[in-house]
Amino acid sequence: MLETVKLSKSFKGKKVVDEINIYLDAGESVGLLGPNGAGKSTTISMISSLIRPTSGDIKLDGKSTIKDPSEIRKVLGVVPQEIALYEELTAYENLKFFGQTYQVKKDILEGRIQEVLEMVGLKERQKELIKTFSGGMKRRINIAAALLHQPKILILDEPTVGIDPQSRNHILETVRELNKTSGTTVLYTSHYMEEVEQLCKRVYIMDRGKIIASGSKEELLSILSTEDTIQVQLSNRSESLIDTIKSFSNVFQLDETNVGLRIISKKNSNLLSKLVLASEKEGIQIVNYQVEIPSLEDVFLHLTGKTLRD
Repeated sequence: MLETVKLSKSFKGKKVVDEINIYLDAGESVGLLGPNGAGKSTTISMISSLIRPTSGDIKLDGKSTIKDPSEIRKVLGVVPQEIALYEELTAYENLKFFGQTYQVKKDILEGRIQEVLEMVGLKERQKELIKTFSGGMKRRINIAAALLHQPKILILDEPTVGIDPQSRNHILETVRELNKTSGTTVLYTSHYMEEVEQLCKRVYIMDRGKIIASGSKEELLSILSTEDTIQVQLSNRSESLIDTIKSFSNVFQLDETNVGLRIISKKNSNLLSKLVLASEKEGIQIVNYQVEIPSLEDVFLHLTGKTLRD
């Protein structure tokens, strides 16, 4: 339905998006993950026809949108990172303005305003000024504005940053229902891995302008299928024991945490027996030993060397 083909963007000679290929099938919910500065927002701006690519193409149902962006603008709703509302207007007045901007017909606009207000749970607050709303409520009205023209594709750029848990849950439920009930195609970026895991069937991981991995959650987790991540709690800390563990041939990484040691080792490397022998030699007890089930956060850290919020 929507795809980018070797899409690139440079600013002052610096390439911030580097020949990325992304596709969304009709009715899919797809995540786009990356640390700050990865190029996610620039990618969204190009797909939304707000800025022109330096090279590459964006296609909607096989047709380029770069020369003629009118078709994608008809079917696309965008929820930007920053609040895009008029503070001195009421929620209703904001939605009426955006509905007219989207050229929603007068005879159906009033009904659509009430529908989207109901959808985001703010129908009873529609006559209040935006400047009196909390950050979470403003973001919900932002989403309502993007839904007025019943878009087939909805792009949400970190829609839950800095908001209260109630608004966050409401936004996630709204997105889930739109995708499930209405068949809306969703492209979702977030700094919260658990949101993407909840909402998205496929995920793209972006870093330094490139797509470095993509696939279903299961496919991405398979990247770590040759490793075990183990949490070890010791009776007391020993520098010599830590050095001994680091010297084990199948240990790839060792980090100290507030509860002990986090060790990444080759899968089925019989690490426990080696740990027991080494700790006994040092006169230290293993208080707890737990093999972690890998998460998308672990995959992200493995691929980028950063946490998602870096």
